[in-house]
This record gives sequence, C-alpha cells and structure tokens, in this order.
Amino acid sequence: MTGYGIQGTFLRLYYPSQNDMNYEDTKWIPSKEYYSGLSRFLNMYWIIGEFILSHYFGSVTSPAKWNAEFKTGEKYPLIIFSHGLGGFRTLYSAICIEMASRGFVVAAVEHRDQSSSATYYYKEDPTIGIKRKPPALHKEWIFYRKLKPDENEFSLRRQQVQQRADECIRALDLLLEINSGNPIKNILPLNFNWSLLKDSIDLQKIAAMGHSFGAATVIETLSKDTRFKCGVALDAWMLPLSDEVYPKVHQPLLFINSEKYQWALNILEMKKLNYKGRERKMITIEGSVHQSFPDFTFLTGKIIGKIFKLRGDIDPQTAIDISNKASLAFLQKHLSLSKDFNQWDPLLNGEGPNVIPDTNVDLTSGASQCK
Repeated sequence: MTGYGIQGTFLRLYYPSQNDMNYEDTKWIPSKEYYSGLSRFLNMYWIIGEFILSHYFGSVTSPAKWNAEFKTGEKYPLIIFSHGLGGFRTLYSAICIEMASRGFVVAAVEHRDQSSSATYYYKEDPTIGIKRKPPALHKEWIFYRKLKPDENEFSLRRQQVQQRADECIRALDLLLEINSGNPIKNILPLNFNWSLLKDSIDLQKIAAMGHSFGAATVIETLSKDTRFKCGVALDAWMLPLSDEVYPKVHQPLLFINSEKYQWALNILEMKKLNYKGRERKMITIEGSVHQSFPDFTFLTGKIIGKIFKLRGDIDPQTAIDISNKASLAFLQKHLSLSKDFNQWDPLLNGEGPNVIPDTNVDLTSGASQCK
C-alpha cells in the first residue's frame, strides 16, 4: 500500500519466488472486516454473516508463501488484475497464483470505488497537540455501497469503472517505479526487499486481466493506456462501459465466458468491440457459472455450492484449468513469450472438452436478462 488516503495504491503482489520453504502460509482473507463486508454484500445480517463466514473460512490459506524472496535473474511479464463486484484483492488466488507459477508478476488491485465488499486505507491520526515521528495511523474502512432506490445504475457503475481503470493504471505506474529501482514507501508493516525487483519487469509485456466488473475494468483500462498490450476479460459484465470506449480499444482481447451467466444483450455489447483488424477471441466454458472464477468455488461442497451458485455442473478445477490455459495461450501470442503455452492454442478456437466456440447464447432471441 502506498499513499495516505483513497488516492493511494493497494494491491496483493504474486510473483515467482526463490525455492525456499522457510516461509509462513498466506492467509486467504486477511481480517474480520472483510467477512463483515461480504455479509453486507450478500444481504446477510452482518454479525451472523461475519461469524458464519469467519468460522468456515477463517483458517483457509492460499497455496503460496507469504513474503517469500523474489526470484531474480529474469525479466517477467506483468499482469494487473481487477476483481469483480463485492470482491477484493485476495479472492482470485487460484488464477493469480497460477499465472505467477508460470512466470508472471501479478498485481491484484483492491479497488476503493465502493464496489469492494470491504477495503481500507491508512490515515494519519488527527489527535491534536501530539507530535509523533512517524505519525500515528489508523485504518479507514470503505464498505460496499448498495444501489439507492431509483438510482441510475449505469451512472454509478460508469463512474466506478473509470476510477477502477485509474487505479489499475496507478498500480502499473507503481510497479514500473519499483522496476526502475526508485525507493517506495510501503505503509503495510512488511519487511520485504523491493530492490530485488529492479529491472525484473519486461516493459513490453504488460497485460490487464479481470472478472465480471473487473473484466469491464480491463476494457476501460485498455482504452485509456496503450502500455497494456492485451487484455483477458473473464465473464465480463458490460453495463459499466459506454459505447465511446469501444473504438479506443485497439489491443487484442480475449473473452472467457461462463455458460450460465451470459445473456444476449451483454454478448452483443462485447461484439461491439469487433472492429476490423483488431484481434478478438471469445470462448465459453460448458457447465460453468459466474462464480467459477473466484476462489469460493473451491471451498464449498457440491450441494451448498449449487444452492448459492458458487459451482456449476463442471468440476471447479476443470473450469479454472481451461480458463487459465486459454489465458496463457492468448498471453503468449500477444506478449511474444518464449514459453510452451501455445500447446493450448486450440482452446482459443473453442476446441476441446468442455469448451464452446464463441457463445452458447442465442443472439436472435432478444433476451433481456439482467445481472
């Protein structure tokens, strides 16, 4: 975290690390306020929701080592990742860890546009008459903002997606500052050797990736900053985007959709990005649902998972494996990587088990399903 206040940058960084196991496990959800925020987002009475969620998920760790030493000696491609509505920086570890294990640095941004279940920034303590060096700090929490009665959702989401894109761009700026060897002040209490990241990022190999509202954020970000060479949009929710954004997206773009979430009007919005000479790919994963991309899909049993639509008919590991491999194939092609990810190129054409070319949605039906 950098900067005091909402305009700073907050992210979780996934990266290739030294092969040393003497590190602690990484806590999946870092504090109780996130459970409270999730409860509010899910319309659960927050005290009950916080107790239930923390009881079931409080001990969950991610299969990555916390604060491990950065693996030097290579230039890595960079992915800026944007979470969905009600999400936060830690909920897509199955994707971000896989990308890091394949040789990417991944910055998972936590958005402060009131679309996260919860997030925070540090603020200097306004206590009068007391001078401290360094100044005392306290956490200022921001919780999910629900739509007000009769509020125009497009206006709110349009404002939020622009803030989100700016936060992704600031995250990129921060990583490039670190890459240049410039000293940064991390407000979080971590003893991490940032100097090891100097000259570690390939400046020509930068991508944006995100889910749902985060996928819309990818498109908005590409329209604003050509340093991003391509984008991967996971089950995109297109409402926050205006038509004026689409002509500005010249970079290659991959849409990976779930079978059970998409509807005709949303797919037709995606297809507005199909300009001549611009690379666009779309595939759909059979049996998947909108929540097949965040981590919750792996942490619930079949019955509970299906009741709350956290799991589809397809095995969650199979679904995320298809998504990750298709993403890697696309990133190899458009970031000019010297890897073996092209072995999964057929997925980009919808070839293989559990993959549908383009979309399963009937675009002539005039369906008007909404989010």
